[in-house]
Amino acid sequence: MKQITAILVGFGSTIQLLVRALSYTATLPRQWARFIEQCYLIGYTTLPIVAILSFFIGSVLALQAGYSMADFGAKEFIGTLVGLSMARELGPVMVAILVAGRVGSAIAAELASMKVYQEIDVLETMNIPPARMLVLPRLAAILVMMPVLAIIADLVGWYGGAIVAKYTHAIAIDPETYFAALRHFMKFKDVVNGLMKAEVFGFGVVLVSCNIGLNTSGGPREVGASVTKAVVVSLILILVADYFITDVLQQIFP
Repeated sequence: MKQITAILVGFGSTIQLLVRALSYTATLPRQWARFIEQCYLIGYTTLPIVAILSFFIGSVLALQAGYSMADFGAKEFIGTLVGLSMARELGPVMVAILVAGRVGSAIAAELASMKVYQEIDVLETMNIPPARMLVLPRLAAILVMMPVLAIIADLVGWYGGAIVAKYTHAIAIDPETYFAALRHFMKFKDVVNGLMKAEVFGFGVVLVSCNIGLNTSGGPREVGASVTKAVVVSLILILVADYFITDVLQQIFP
């Protein structure tokens, strides 16, 4: 019962934080410097690891699918499998998990430290709402950077699969065949659906991490607990939301 109560309280406080942050949307142009800084921290610094992991995810997909599909004489459709898998599911989910582990944990640690050392209280005393200064720029930045990261993840994963499909002896299909199959079966809605997922995942991760950080209480030990909680809750949120978003999108765009 206590766990259910804690979940409901956490959900309610997260919604309240979102409402407060959105109420300051008109002030966002005056926070341009903070917005650019968050875009750099969320997007640019996360890009290398996104590219590396995407390349190898696409490569493993092509390798696993290639050996199986070669046995059935269907290896020319490897591009279709890698393309759809990256665009619909693996791209946005992988990027969101990376953002949760790298960006969400950093946000939770920073805000929790500010809360523990009473810097949040100082901002409130100076009549500077934390939701405006600390939360809104991060929410705006994640909405801009998540589609960029997801598109790069898709592209790098596709090319990683193409390289493996070409140079693996048991598969050995040329890039023209690989990308022809990808273009033939890939639809614009598949990419858009993945980008919509990435937006929801990223927004949820940042919002949850901000809320957990701002609601930290106790001493320095609680900072580590808040970081762990933010990452765990974010990962659960990503996977649960993925199911429901996939179901809704399949009904809207069959």
